[in-house]
Amino acid sequence: MSSKPPLAGPSASCVEVTAEISMQPPLSWRGAGPGLILVVAADLDLSHHGKTLDPPPLQKWAEEGYAVAQIRVDDHASALPGQLAVALAELAKLPECSSVDKVGLVVIHRKVSESLIEAVQAHPEIVAAVFYGCSPNVEVPVPVLCHLARNSHGIHEPVLRKEGHAVHTYPGSRDMFSIPTHADYRSGSAAVAHTRSLAFLKPLMNGPYFDLEAIWDDHTHHEFADRSVEETMATMVAEPYVNHVPTLTGGIGRQSLTGFYRDHFIFSNSDDAALELISRTVGVDRIVDEFLFNCTHDRVIDWLIPGIPPTFLPLSIPFTAIVNIRGDRLYHEHIAWDQGTVLRQLGLLPEYLLFPYPISGIAGGDGSKQFEFHVPVAGVQTAHKLRDENAVPSNEMLEFSVRELKDKVQ
Repeated sequence: MSSKPPLAGPSASCVEVTAEISMQPPLSWRGAGPGLILVVAADLDLSHHGKTLDPPPLQKWAEEGYAVAQIRVDDHASALPGQLAVALAELAKLPECSSVDKVGLVVIHRKVSESLIEAVQAHPEIVAAVFYGCSPNVEVPVPVLCHLARNSHGIHEPVLRKEGHAVHTYPGSRDMFSIPTHADYRSGSAAVAHTRSLAFLKPLMNGPYFDLEAIWDDHTHHEFADRSVEETMATMVAEPYVNHVPTLTGGIGRQSLTGFYRDHFIFSNSDDAALELISRTVGVDRIVDEFLFNCTHDRVIDWLIPGIPPTFLPLSIPFTAIVNIRGDRLYHEHIAWDQGTVLRQLGLLPEYLLFPYPISGIAGGDGSKQFEFHVPVAGVQTAHKLRDENAVPSNEMLEFSVRELKDKVQ
């Protein structure tokens, strides 16, 4: 078992230029990236929240690989044109800022001030604007994306729709749904909105782009080939998480996940454990893999089948992995598989089980007789059919039915 110290991740200190303007270099292994202006309401709490790993916006955008200038503004934002000019000048001087020719603007506020529109008009290097919780009611000279809350009464404010102006609404959300410390925060809406923002900004700003496949493949190589906890964790953001959905195993946060990888995953896998890729979908900030997890159950693999002694039988299990990548490091993994096929392949799930409810329309279904049902779970055929759609006939389970038990179970 590895006992090496953890590898240090990328780090760069945030610098306070004025009381309202902060500069954060990119928090990625690349260490440099294009400039982005973040305008946030002055009354928002932008600290970390203990109930979520989702970081404040400044850190999140820096982890995406941007050099970020954050400006805190009040409702009037009368000083914003001058503050925006200062922020752009500071970005231009920042060694880690690779470009200020095409700068993105992200606004998290309850209203769009005239000062903001004037500031955008005065700076042609701003090529796109994203608004959270508000929408401009006048024309903006750059492409616009709006993320708006929506309740049962619809959108909170009128929205000007024109070419280049995209609007997404989030049912059940309120205006500040993207701020982790705010009472309005909703993790699902925040995550979807962030992905949409990246997809909108990157083509207009020429990046930053990262090889997501290489990042994910590097991570799995350290898990299954190198079997290095330290190298595996080095591929992840400061506070990542993993959720194995069927068994609720994994880890939330760096300390917890490091312990899980060390004590229950990397060294718990069979020597012959291997991943067989079936399909891959690559998005702007995530990868979705279909693959087979193949191994011999020659030890207790507690993350996969907790508490089950080794059966020494082969396993081939269809998996789905949804992997969120922030910049050039992993943020989270959602891993799912059918636990029924695992138990069937190990001979631990019987073909028939007692049906405990009354059955209408059948003699004895009133409870005077007992019936058992054909368990609708397949074994290794699930892997065969994922690998080759013609390997196993379709719809055979449609013929399943209950059967009467001759020997009544007490």
